[in-house]
Amino acid sequence: MGSLHLFLYIDPGTGSMLFSILIGLLSSVFFLGRKFFLKIKFLILGGHAEKLNEKKMPFVIFSDHKRYWNVFKPICDEFENRHVNLIYYTASPDDPALSQNYTYVKTEFIGSGNKAFARLNMLNAGILLSTTPGLDVYQWKKSRNVLWYVHIPHAVDDMLGYRMFGLDFYDAVLCTGDFQKKYLREIEEKRGINQKELKTVGCTYLDAMEKQVLKKTAILKNDSSKKKNLTVLMAPSWGKSAILSRYGKEIILALEKTGFKIIIRPHPQSLTSEKELIDSLQKDFSKSENIQWNFDNDNFEVLSTADVMITDFSGIIFDFSFIFNKPVIFADTNFDSSPYDAAWIDEELWRYKVLPNLGIPLSQNDFPLLKQKILELSESDEYRQKRDKVREETWQNRGNAAKATVDYLIQKSESFKNAGE
Repeated sequence: MGSLHLFLYIDPGTGSMLFSILIGLLSSVFFLGRKFFLKIKFLILGGHAEKLNEKKMPFVIFSDHKRYWNVFKPICDEFENRHVNLIYYTASPDDPALSQNYTYVKTEFIGSGNKAFARLNMLNAGILLSTTPGLDVYQWKKSRNVLWYVHIPHAVDDMLGYRMFGLDFYDAVLCTGDFQKKYLREIEEKRGINQKELKTVGCTYLDAMEKQVLKKTAILKNDSSKKKNLTVLMAPSWGKSAILSRYGKEIILALEKTGFKIIIRPHPQSLTSEKELIDSLQKDFSKSENIQWNFDNDNFEVLSTADVMITDFSGIIFDFSFIFNKPVIFADTNFDSSPYDAAWIDEELWRYKVLPNLGIPLSQNDFPLLKQKILELSESDEYRQKRDKVREETWQNRGNAAKATVDYLIQKSESFKNAGE
């Protein structure tokens, strides 16, 4: 029975070829049937084509998880402020979007996993915006009735950390900085695929976080060197190359011995893909006096509390550095790029070029010296100017990302109208 369950399991991250074929067949049958029905209706109506057009939803956002609400909220607010209609679909029944009091933005839970993708595969819309990679690769297939698919990243990174072919079938990608375009173009050239439309708009959630920090002046005035005890946040990514999978109990023991307040915030995907590991580590350290775990949907409070952050290749490293202007320790986990788009890039990845400007590396041999390294880093101001330089390159159009995003979407929609599509 266990082997049967394993066989039937469909991982939304890696997908299922069988399910993809099935969805493809069902979608084809649906659209063929719909096309036949419209032709018959066209003849009955005497050739009035305008009567055959179903009402398209001009703008749709799809979020596969509630954790991306921080990306989409500023965009939804901008649509609302402009009195422009928008549909927000979510695959999380407890997405904060569902409790918003909007007039022009309609929010709806469309089911999770395959149920959500089945709904999207038959969508009738002008433009769809999403953070979800893997369009037309796994379960999520392009609908023939959607004119334009736009990807918006959920991290200020080089966008090479997606599973292979993650962005290939999007029509456009919104960038946080021009530096991202180089890698996207290189992958397109190597794969021989069509060029996407690339537009630098900035980063919506960093803009929002910066506003939060400015409101909380106590955070900016906080001097960690005067604290009686430091707070260290460990916020890894997930997967075999991430901290918890590579070092697990060993690095947590080293952190526990520092005597500092330790907050461990696993990547949300770990709660699904690595649940057994997380449960085991929590059990092992359940009696620890200085270790606590954090699973909040919004990471603002935990980031603002920490004095130093330890991570690996998670994009959270940039959030912490850019918004709170604090140093990081990045663990050497020998990142295996083979399943990711990064495998197609011959040069050293951008993130590894800039990490030395944000903090210091940590190897397994350094675990016994972890306390000393944390103390030295928390008291150093060496990386402040270096962080400023990386921030300028990575986070462009600062403070205006939501406006630029909505401007782009509306202009693209108008271009379709002018072309008669």
